[in-house]
Amino acid sequence: MSVEYPDMAITKSAKKAIRSSARKRIFNLRRKEALRDSTKAFTKALAGKDKAEAQKLLSSAYAAIDKAKKRGVIKPNTAARKKSRLARALSRVS
Repeated sequence: MSVEYPDMAITKSAKKAIRSSARKRIFNLRRKEALRDSTKAFTKALAGKDKAEAQKLLSSAYAAIDKAKKRGVIKPNTAARKKSRLARALSRVS
């Protein structure tokens, strides 16, 4: 089963590149979504002043950030900045 892309790829290698980039795009979107979901859960716990729950969610947020960084979804400095902001937000909750 092949997917036709009119007026795009002509060579066989270009067609394969389109298929592979579509696959990679899906994986990257999943990683970004996991990153966003874990960060949101953490901020909701902070908003509810639940420091113990936020501490647990911080490690899952760190894991999601590190996975996204490792696979190149986000850049290393962006990952460091996100982790720093999450940790700072946790320390500000009293």
